[in-house]
Amino acid sequence: MATTTSSARDIPRTSRTRARLLNEAELRATLSSFREVPDGDWRRPTVCTGWTVRDMLSHTVGQYEELPRPWVAVRRIRQAARTHPELGRLDGHNEVQIDDRKAVPGRELIGALAHFAPQGLIALRRTPTAVSRRIRPSWLYPEAKALPDDSMDYLGNVIVARDTWMHRVDLSDATGAELVLDGHDREIMDQVVLDLALAWTGPAAEIDLHGPAGGRRLLGIGTPTVTLHADAVDFARHLSGRPARGRPELEGEPGARAALMAARVVF
Repeated sequence: MATTTSSARDIPRTSRTRARLLNEAELRATLSSFREVPDGDWRRPTVCTGWTVRDMLSHTVGQYEELPRPWVAVRRIRQAARTHPELGRLDGHNEVQIDDRKAVPGRELIGALAHFAPQGLIALRRTPTAVSRRIRPSWLYPEAKALPDDSMDYLGNVIVARDTWMHRVDLSDATGAELVLDGHDREIMDQVVLDLALAWTGPAAEIDLHGPAGGRRLLGIGTPTVTLHADAVDFARHLSGRPARGRPELEGEPGARAALMAARVVF
């Protein structure tokens, strides 16, 4: 008996209540992963250009530190204009996050993340929904205009967990450590697929993602002209512009296949 693949646009957007649980679950997973990093791995390169494992953790600390302290982000943006003028505002700001803690050992950075991240998540919860929906991340970073929803509400409900999750994937790729996945990883990946569907202008396409974070969804409307089979985490790597570790299997019309391989989602 044939089954109908549900539309990716039917994936519900993460609610504020659910985001609280997802953010906390991802923070626990990330802290656990960094605590397992051997002392000799902190200088390993990651897929984030120019960043070591230690640098990536320093960036993550900075992200959470700024949630309840937006003036720290403003200071870093201003500093980046002087110290990293060749970079865009967001990338320059990220480099200053690393510069600010360039002398801090990786083990101490884990403690900083354990200190600042819960404060950041509390700040997200305490900001009234009406306020967070009005605050525009693009006021600080013009790059945020590329988000499906240029609001602090979307950033807190979706991007905070997604960015942290993707860097946990980067950590696994850099060190070779096992990437442990559970139900919360699938919910994060569902939001990636939803954002892909909202931006999709190509012909109907079916994506069949394998693994604990996977699922089967339809992009567009109508009978699929292409089907993609891939590991869910590897598809996330692809959508973020990172090197894929496996090759997706594509069946169908060449133009639709090319559109899927060109697709990107903001992480």
